[in-house]
Amino acid sequence: MQKIGVFVCHCGTNIAATVDVHKVAETLKNEPGVVYAVDYQYMCSESGQDIIKNAIREYGLTGVVVCSCSPRMHEATFRRAAEAAGLNPYMVEIANIREQCSWIHKEIITSTEKAVVLGRAAIAKVHLNAPLVAGESPVVKRALVIGGGIAGIQTALDIADAGFEVDIVEKKPTIGGKMAQIDKTFPTLDCAACILTPKMVDCAQNDKINIFAYSEVEEVKGFVGNFSVKIKKKARYVDEAKCTGCGLCTEKCPQKKVPNEFNLGFDTRRAIYIPFAQAVPKKATIDADYCTMLKTGKCGVCSKVCTAGAIDYKQKDEFIDRQYGAIVVATGFEPINISKYDEFAYSQSKDVVTSLELERLMNAAGPTKGTLLRPSDGEHPHTIVFVQCVGSRCEDEKGKPYCSKVCCMYTAKHAMLIREKYPDTEVYVFYIDVRTPGKNFDEFYRRAVEQYGVHYIKGMVGKVVPRADGKLDVQASDLILGKQLHIDADMVVLAAAIEPDKSARPLATMLTASMDTNDFFTEAHPKLRPVESPTAGIFLSGMCQGPKDIPETVAQASAAASKVIGLLCKDKLTCNPCVAHSDEMMCNGCSSCEKVCPYGAITYIDKEFRMPDRTTAIRRVASVNPAVCQGCGACTVACPSGAMDLSGFSNSQIMAEVDAICK
Repeated sequence: MQKIGVFVCHCGTNIAATVDVHKVAETLKNEPGVVYAVDYQYMCSESGQDIIKNAIREYGLTGVVVCSCSPRMHEATFRRAAEAAGLNPYMVEIANIREQCSWIHKEIITSTEKAVVLGRAAIAKVHLNAPLVAGESPVVKRALVIGGGIAGIQTALDIADAGFEVDIVEKKPTIGGKMAQIDKTFPTLDCAACILTPKMVDCAQNDKINIFAYSEVEEVKGFVGNFSVKIKKKARYVDEAKCTGCGLCTEKCPQKKVPNEFNLGFDTRRAIYIPFAQAVPKKATIDADYCTMLKTGKCGVCSKVCTAGAIDYKQKDEFIDRQYGAIVVATGFEPINISKYDEFAYSQSKDVVTSLELERLMNAAGPTKGTLLRPSDGEHPHTIVFVQCVGSRCEDEKGKPYCSKVCCMYTAKHAMLIREKYPDTEVYVFYIDVRTPGKNFDEFYRRAVEQYGVHYIKGMVGKVVPRADGKLDVQASDLILGKQLHIDADMVVLAAAIEPDKSARPLATMLTASMDTNDFFTEAHPKLRPVESPTAGIFLSGMCQGPKDIPETVAQASAAASKVIGLLCKDKLTCNPCVAHSDEMMCNGCSSCEKVCPYGAITYIDKEFRMPDRTTAIRRVASVNPAVCQGCGACTVACPSGAMDLSGFSNSQIMAEVDAICK
């Protein structure tokens, strides 16, 4: 007979404000098998855990139900407490009466009734719980970082400094990401290249770091501590081992009119190219879409001038299979597509640019060598209008509902740099709110207004109309003065909202990682586990998790690295005992479970069975590898014969919970 203890947490006022916790405890005390029930203000505290431990010892409890907050937060806490008292940790169940009850309902009667129902369901499940023993699996001492921006670079460097092998996979020919395209950083106005380039070089020279540039992750299998990853290394048509990065081929290539994506199309490059002077790895890449030799078989100039003999027109994509103990996602961001905002004339005028495009126009290594010129005619602009929140904080389908966080600061940076270098240029900033939540951020914005004389106007630009004389008629409103404005601008700069890189969603599918409705990767817990994915062994770094500035990105990168190091330091990991198993007598060998298993844990074997007529027969049945299975339960849902079941979450346990709720 089961002896169950029920422990109801007040959680301060989080639960107790809308739930009569004492009544919940007294009611659940009358449930079959319950021998002890109590409520306490903070059950997760040391004294609260002592109550649980003492009750287990005194009453000989065989099961524990804790009515508290989400299992995501404190399930591990209460399991450790039970284990310390001699009870199998998997005999503990959590009834979530905070998120699923007190935070939803405002009437104490309704909340209390629901809390009782949730507690009753957990008790019903505990009756059918069985002790489970966790197994062990080895850890591969190598990490994978997906994305070679500043987040990926910092993560890789920290992991390598701890003595572990780490691979960086970057889809572009060079690491560096968006930071490589930026001129200055806020709020210190440091040169971005001066900060980034040494870190890029450190990556290249670190013997623990291997850079797979111009590569993509094609397939991910396995589980925490033992991921199997297939990497597609795209053909550069250049032998990286031989290429010295001298640049002679890029000078002699006759195909000169290829749009330069690094400079966002403001100038052109050759068909064979090195993205920028500080590129790492500094190896040439042939663009197959524009190379005359690859398209027609005629040309071959780069091969003729290459003294190292590095050009290889027959090179093919290469696939590399590697094992990793942990994976870090650092896929970064992209500005949203602005062309759909016709009111700002982005598609109508070359002089309407995004903030990232302005970065290239102001960069010393950019298309204009750092001189700010109008893209349409190459003339110096005397009036520039900045438009904030283009696509951010937007409720319609064109934009994003969230704040992109960095726009206010980089606009202030742009305005200050323009006013400092070109005092004759008037700068107007139209804003909804100015958000500067960071160290020295607000002081930076105030400098733009008070010291540099930037005109900040609270209001939105309604329309931008290109005129025949080359000017841009900016029609806007000043909400403070309550009047409409018309500004004759030479340039308009749009602070475009940011969104996750387009590779994020298919990658999340491969990793079985969670994403929010905006395609940002979701952390396991926003407070307690901010750099971990809900999928064990998958960690998050940088803008893939949400909008953030460079200092915050670097901090998160180091945090993710510390989690990876903590994992790789272990020789073995404790496996989740809540794994699937197959009833071979019921299995019909249909392969439905194998097809839906995201971890490749299910295979099929031919097994000999003794039949009722005393004959033998060979049947095809499912076999689950418990070391690979992660207990997701997909197979149990897909199995048409009901042969698959999940330890700790069996069909009978789930139905017992449903029956208890429906009493």
